[in-house]
Amino acid sequence: MRNGCVLLGAGGHSKVLIEILLETNSAPIFGILDVDQARWGGAVQEVPVLGGDELLVTLADHGVGYFVVAVGSTGDNRSRRRLFERACMAGFEPLAVVSPRAIVSRWATTGPGCQLLPGSVVNPGTKLGANVIVNTGAIVEHDCTVENHVHVASGARVASTVHIGIGAHVGVGATVRQGVSIGDGALVGAGAVVVRDVPPWTTVVGVPARPFHRGEVGR
Repeated sequence: MRNGCVLLGAGGHSKVLIEILLETNSAPIFGILDVDQARWGGAVQEVPVLGGDELLVTLADHGVGYFVVAVGSTGDNRSRRRLFERACMAGFEPLAVVSPRAIVSRWATTGPGCQLLPGSVVNPGTKLGANVIVNTGAIVEHDCTVENHVHVASGARVASTVHIGIGAHVGVGATVRQGVSIGDGALVGAGAVVVRDVPPWTTVVGVPARPFHRGEVGR
């Protein structure tokens, strides 16, 4: 039976996920894969780092059937998306990681591989896509739609009926007003207050949030 899981990524985010997996007994943790050769042969909280991502295709023979994307993000979720899609194509099933200290409404829906960390809140009518992170202490209010590969970072507040597009990132402590749409791949900076729609692949910062242009640095 293939009931073990492998973590993809040995950075800081993996520490939180390992703790939740051990708390919930969701699946036995077989090991971790990471692209950084300096981490090979080491361990994260006693879980061994086995080697690089190329080992993924060999793990089915060791009883591994599940994977967890253990790479966080600070704005660009494309690497998380690539890992997720690669593991799915290799025949592994994404494992959801839900902290016992997360609050998730019975009337919310969560997609494959979602990660709901301690203190996070997901309220009724909200739909989370695949490979979504709702990080520590973040709130996603009622009737929101959060598409695949989104990261709602620690302490962010997303009010009701917000739509967040594929691969977008809502930064630490940011606030998004009700009814706003955030486009695919957009980045909401830490602490920003979003009061109007954000176009795809746009970075917004400040209070109220406005598009960021590199020429404004230092002004």
